[in-house]
Amino acid sequence: MKTGTKLGIAALALAIGTFAFWFHLAGQVRLPEDRTGFVLVFLSAAALGIAAYVKGTSVIGGVPPAAAILIGLFLPFTIYVSPQGVEAGRVIKVGDTIPHFTAADDKGAIFDSRSLDDHLVLIKFFRAHW
Repeated sequence: MKTGTKLGIAALALAIGTFAFWFHLAGQVRLPEDRTGFVLVFLSAAALGIAAYVKGTSVIGGVPPAAAILIGLFLPFTIYVSPQGVEAGRVIKVGDTIPHFTAADDKGAIFDSRSLDDHLVLIKFFRAHW
């Protein structure tokens, strides 16, 4: 097996492992505030995929580094284009009164937050990077 092919397989394993861990954390709503570590690992997987081509791969051996490069560049790109910053003055804290809003529910009906007046309610909003 060519050295580049081995590097490509290692790059793909790194990319898939990090990708799986990212979505595991996203599923638990535990993504870190500082995502620099994830970005660096994904970019490392992409760089390792490029190094695999430099070292030389077979035709079939070129598939893992190509996938590693795609995965390694895709998530950092999505993180870059969709930051999740919230203005300090707009943060709603536990115990605060929520501002009035309307939104469509899962059946398309309009939900009005005023229907929650005088009730204790937990509302959880989540937006992930994908």
